[in-house]
Amino acid sequence: MSRGSVAATLTTLVLTVVSPAGWSAEKKPVTLDAIDALRKAAGAPLSSPKWSPKGGRFLYRKGDKLMLYDVSSKSEKEVLSFPALEAAAVKPPVDGRFGWQNRRVRESQFSWSESGDEVLIAAEGDLFLWRERTGKWDQLTATAEEESDAKLSPDGTMVAYRLDDDLYCLDVASKKPKRLTFDGEPTLMNGKLDWVYPEELDLGEAFWWSPDSRRLAYMQFDTGHEFVYPQADLLGRRAVAEPERYPQAGTPNAEVRVGLVTVKDAQPRTHWLDLGETRGSLIARLDWLPDSSAVAIQRLNRVQNHLDLLRADAASGTVTTLLSESDPYWINMSDCYEFLSSGDFVWSSERDGFRHLYLYGAKGELKNRITSGSWEVTELAGVDETHRKIYYVSTEASPLERQLYVIGFDASGKQRITQGAGTHMAEMSPKCDYFLDRYSTISDPPSTTLREAAGAEVTVLRPAVRKPYEQYDILPAEIVEVPSESGVKFYASLIKPKNFQPGRKYPLIVMVYGGPDAQSVVNAWRGVGLAQVLATKGFLVWQLDNRGSTGRGHAFETPLYHRFGKTELADQLEGIRYLEKLGNVDPDRIGITGWSYGGYMTLYSLLNAPKVFKIGIAGAPVTDWHNYDTIYTERYLGLPDVNPNGYKDGSAITYASQLQSKLLIVHNIEDDNVLFQNTMQLADALEKAGKDFRMIVYPQKMHGVIGKASRQMYEAWMEEFDETLHP
Repeated sequence: MSRGSVAATLTTLVLTVVSPAGWSAEKKPVTLDAIDALRKAAGAPLSSPKWSPKGGRFLYRKGDKLMLYDVSSKSEKEVLSFPALEAAAVKPPVDGRFGWQNRRVRESQFSWSESGDEVLIAAEGDLFLWRERTGKWDQLTATAEEESDAKLSPDGTMVAYRLDDDLYCLDVASKKPKRLTFDGEPTLMNGKLDWVYPEELDLGEAFWWSPDSRRLAYMQFDTGHEFVYPQADLLGRRAVAEPERYPQAGTPNAEVRVGLVTVKDAQPRTHWLDLGETRGSLIARLDWLPDSSAVAIQRLNRVQNHLDLLRADAASGTVTTLLSESDPYWINMSDCYEFLSSGDFVWSSERDGFRHLYLYGAKGELKNRITSGSWEVTELAGVDETHRKIYYVSTEASPLERQLYVIGFDASGKQRITQGAGTHMAEMSPKCDYFLDRYSTISDPPSTTLREAAGAEVTVLRPAVRKPYEQYDILPAEIVEVPSESGVKFYASLIKPKNFQPGRKYPLIVMVYGGPDAQSVVNAWRGVGLAQVLATKGFLVWQLDNRGSTGRGHAFETPLYHRFGKTELADQLEGIRYLEKLGNVDPDRIGITGWSYGGYMTLYSLLNAPKVFKIGIAGAPVTDWHNYDTIYTERYLGLPDVNPNGYKDGSAITYASQLQSKLLIVHNIEDDNVLFQNTMQLADALEKAGKDFRMIVYPQKMHGVIGKASRQMYEAWMEEFDETLHP
């Protein structure tokens, strides 16, 4: 615990005080210029590696080069240069249309063959194959059309890909393409996701090879009934319509069905699976079983409080239910599951309030529980079927940490593998003999270390980058335990101004997110950003994870069910009162800011606690939940017709007349996630109520503001906070 800490007066306050070693000498203050310089100096982290299916080595991108790292020799070599491929590619023409593809769609730029001898690479719309035997690459396509989401068949003989809205297959030897689907059009997409599925179900792809390379399973999205939001590009001489299919709460989702197509048939024909009545259902996950006999499909009902795991036989199309999960609130989707060659499968569930692992048999019978406790499994890192071991990441050490563990299929022999308090992200090799450990703490930048399965270090692939930060006065962050009147313990982070003096009154900035399925306060590196600039300018900077945030179990989330805003604000106010009791917060100089759900929380807080906050800056806020997407909103609030009061009471627009504080709203006109409609509706309500506010708009086609515009935006933020909260 550092000297002069706010916590010196109350022993329950500070859980951890962290300060970068050697960073306390007199150095440059952190400014907006410093943030830009540090971002460039720190460089890009090691790109996400792709382990060979045979293990022992992995691919990763290093600048313009594709690199191959060999574990046994601890050496790397260049596989190819991307500029060479890009120069050979026939670049697709630019047609000027903006497609609104979701940012969470996962299309691999490079991928292994099952043998580990070839690598498929996509570059500038064309496909290439690198063969280790020759050390050279071969161009598979040279077309003005873009072959999207290319996937090499497990046997390495074929490549499946998508052209526009249809699926194709290319024979690697002859380079001859074959069309697999024939009915694709802009509103009937084969193997292509709509906007909302990747955003809210984290489903990043929509077609999959069977392990025996005979078939493709794919999802077909009929988006013809989805609401069309009238986005428009206003920057040209004439405005250009750029409509986005965006299903708002209560409106139709895409109709989705699952098809199987045998690739080598002379005239491929899709066999549609009969999943029963699926109208209104969500197909959340699809996986081939290891023996290619069937596909496993996870189906949610529309409001996402019931999930069925289905087995669809590939030959007959017969569909059976392996298991079902129900929850009185909602079901959180997870990728913590795996189907085994034995026919068994590892499954995860929050049925007891925390996500844990279970072992099931091939017919859906529960064999045994694997993990248990008042903590969460957050990731299934690897399954070693040979030795019947499971590697997983959990919050057992602390909700603020992520640590890697190993346990037997029968729940025996549990051991913690990673050491050092903080956050470990483990990327396990397919054989579970090695893993890449991406490790950071709140004060230590991330490092990447190659380790043996038991945890022993093999080599440090990327050490923590510290030098760029040494010239700046990085102010320490404190992770704080906040007790509540209800007995719930909250976690928060606090950054105090330089030369902090106990007993002196400081202005406070509350940085808030507050929404479900997110955790802001963790013992992990968050970089050097606006919070440091604010603290450098004399503000106390505070962030608290209220009920509804993740990492604490399902019961910690569910108080938000059917009503946003009220619980989150109550918890945020409790944190502020706690700080005020310590005697260093000036209660007349409190500001609040956040983006997205944090923008919503900023507005809701200003309007429902008008005497607490003197200023709020709301970035890209949802102002009325009728305007947000179906899958997210209905998961928590239900359907608008069923819960009209929840939508009304949780809307910032409902309370527009209560504004007493200074308000700045920031939003992109073509935000694809939180539509600009939200800001305009609130602006209209505020104007009708005779309330003053300020608004800054940007023309970018995304949810955040980036580039030079972001610098201008943050300068405006700083000016607003300075003028309002500094005497």
